[in-house]
Amino acid sequence: MRRVLILRPEPGATATLLRAHKCGLDPIAVPLFEVEPLPWEAPEAGGFDGLLLTSANAVRGSGEELKKLRGLPVYAVGEATEEAARGAGFSIAATGDGDVERLLGSLEPGLRLLHLCGEDRKGPSDSRQQITAVTVYRAKPVEAPDLHGVEGAVALIHSPRAGRRFAELVLERRAVAIAAISPAAAAAVGEGWQSVEAAAEPNDDALLALAARLCNKPPPE
Repeated sequence: MRRVLILRPEPGATATLLRAHKCGLDPIAVPLFEVEPLPWEAPEAGGFDGLLLTSANAVRGSGEELKKLRGLPVYAVGEATEEAARGAGFSIAATGDGDVERLLGSLEPGLRLLHLCGEDRKGPSDSRQQITAVTVYRAKPVEAPDLHGVEGAVALIHSPRAGRRFAELVLERRAVAIAAISPAAAAAVGEGWQSVEAAAEPNDDALLALAARLCNKPPPE
């Protein structure tokens, strides 16, 4: 069986690793980034109708300042982010399927949302809500990830930034298959791989289903 490379930062890498094992895959976690909290100050909660959370890392990296915002309902991009927010004492107003554009499209216009986010982020392209972004963490590149087992593997790409970083690190691409969580993440890896495909939905379940299918295709000799 082809090895599956999980490249996302911890603790997400371990969560995906456990799911991959349950799917009968042969995974290994080689994070390309590590999450680092950044200093920030919570704005006055009364100026907002809710919190927009697009990553569980925003909850884990927010520290004590997050407690000042517990009265705000959370709009979470996916189930993992919802779970982290509940664990931090927040109520959940809505949970998306992993796609922030679809989540915002389902919400009433004019909502004043505080977006706790990472340093490297792409904001919604055309939101009907008033969104204020505050950076609370960053993903710092790991200097020398151990990618000696990359040849013949299926690599999971969880973000465009991870795709660009992986492409920088891997020169021999012909035998590596790419399973990306979104079309944007797929585009970021560039060309020269055995194959590049995006998951049917932007979540781990769909990504692992794609990886399982790619594992059944042998690498070129």
